[in-house]
Amino acid sequence: MALRYKFDIMAELKKKGYSSTRLRTEKLLGESYMSQLRHGDLVSWKAIDTICDLLDCQPGDLVEHVKDAPVQETGE
Repeated sequence: MALRYKFDIMAELKKKGYSSTRLRTEKLLGESYMSQLRHGDLVSWKAIDTICDLLDCQPGDLVEHVKDAPVQETGE
């Protein structure tokens, strides 16, 4: 995938006082979204919106575009 997070989203949320327990109990983010974030998988725009609200940032502050590694030809 050509998009990736610029930093550990879950760690940054925790620094701001949003532990996994708090995110779950206050129904800010679901467990599946938190799991995706822990694994570096991209989440929905709704989740990005919530994260931006919690961290007071813009989507571009969270993700970056990286060029895919060039494909090597096998010579077959």
